[in-house]
Amino acid sequence: MPNVLQPSTDTVSSVGRAVSDLGLAGLLGGQLFGRMALHPAVSAISEPRERGEVVNAAWRRYGAVNGAGLAAVTAGWIGARGGELRFRNLDSRERSLARAKDILVGTLVVSGVASAVEGIRFSRAAPDGAVPLEDGDHTAPAASESARKRKQRLNVLGLTTIAAEVGIVGVNAALSQVNFRHSPLRRRLNPFN
Repeated sequence: MPNVLQPSTDTVSSVGRAVSDLGLAGLLGGQLFGRMALHPAVSAISEPRERGEVVNAAWRRYGAVNGAGLAAVTAGWIGARGGELRFRNLDSRERSLARAKDILVGTLVVSGVASAVEGIRFSRAAPDGAVPLEDGDHTAPAASESARKRKQRLNVLGLTTIAAEVGIVGVNAALSQVNFRHSPLRRRLNPFN
């Protein structure tokens, strides 16, 4: 009789994947919303310092979602690599995909942490985050040179983060497809594939 107090490894893996997917959705969705909607929209605010205040306040609030998302994606991948996605359990195609995801998750962690640090520094360049902005992506002429450079770094880090997130979505889809294509006999003989 199964122990009802201890979840099965399938249940734990499924929950871990769902949490990781939700984390990735929050990360990518936030980046796309910021770049495609928030940043252009603040140009409708007439005062450049108020634009900066609004942009920095929004990203500060979303920082908790980004942090939780980054932790979920990272923990989910580390858990998968320590279990079902160990190299000994993978065929050559899966190994290539796992290596690619290792690189993408590493890139996401580095760019995500760097974005958080640089975003905090940028927002502290003026009281209440009121760094003068033309829009969410560009500083206004009244901004300091250091604020301008930080904003440029944030833009590069943001694009790097988006590229890593989109790459992870692609690798996840490929890993799922490879697993789906495995024969039913192979799946029965090796439950890790």
